[in-house]
Amino acid sequence: MGRAFGLVATVSSLAIVAVLMALSMGHNGPTAKSTKLAESQATAAVGSLNFTGAATELEAYKSEHATYAGAALPPAFGVTVVRADAGSYCLQAGIGGTVQHFTGPGGTPASGPC
Repeated sequence: MGRAFGLVATVSSLAIVAVLMALSMGHNGPTAKSTKLAESQATAAVGSLNFTGAATELEAYKSEHATYAGAALPPAFGVTVVRADAGSYCLQAGIGGTVQHFTGPGGTPASGPC
């Protein structure tokens, strides 16, 4: 009888722990609102850094060629030059399933394509 009670107590304890963990995952797991918000903020921050590095590269290109036209960026920047002319450019990046763009010089990242 003592062994049976010990086995029942152990199984019950494991079941309770499993239920509590499942409830906790709804509030703290990968599908929680706070997790999704943090992920979108991190994605925006990475996009901003990518655009900043690419803009610096394009400014160096313009100082050598007196135009942005013909500029290309290596894949390491994670952004693409969609449009470039004598005085402006538009960069685009697909980040985290969304598309962002940056119109320069002096722009800020924005949602959507160029």
